[in-house]
Amino acid sequence: MSVWIAIGVTAVGCYAVKLLGLLVPAGALERPLVRRLAALLPVALLAALTAQQTFADGQVLVLDARAAGVAAAAVALVLRAPFLLVVAAAVVVTAGVRAMGG
Repeated sequence: MSVWIAIGVTAVGCYAVKLLGLLVPAGALERPLVRRLAALLPVALLAALTAQQTFADGQVLVLDARAAGVAAAAVALVLRAPFLLVVAAAVVVTAGVRAMGG
């Protein structure tokens, strides 16, 4: 029964967050600082998620084939490669490092 309570509390919480977002006055959302933060927040969250998924294994910091793949993708981005080439470089390097036993 506690699972259903957790689901109910989560649903009410999600509804409350959505409602709070709708209740914010439009003038508050038009401020330059708020607009800048709204533009940068998704990028920061995605970067944090990528870093956590790449360099962490539970509570331990790990440097393995995933880190090499991210490094290859970063190099491809610096060289202004198309997105599919960036993904392909990351995949190939990650697979290569894993094949070599890393």
